[in-house]
Amino acid sequence: MHVMAVSSVTGEKGFWGALKKAHGRLPKQARWAFAVASTDGNRAVNIIVHDSVEGVRDWFEECAGSFATTEFTEADAANAVGLK
Repeated sequence: MHVMAVSSVTGEKGFWGALKKAHGRLPKQARWAFAVASTDGNRAVNIIVHDSVEGVRDWFEECAGSFATTEFTEADAANAVGLK
């Protein structure tokens, strides 16, 4: 499944630095499909392919939770444009 992680970022440099480090520690069989930030750096959307929302939440919060408040939900990949 595709999991959307929509973040309100409180520490832009710390947030993206933590996620760059986290990329090398993706959960088994997970794939990072998409990452984008707003031009002001206050919002971010990440899409992770994994078998559960909870698994992504646990991993993401451990890595970057101190730099953002993030909502996690399953994406409607069947109706999305560009997700594979």
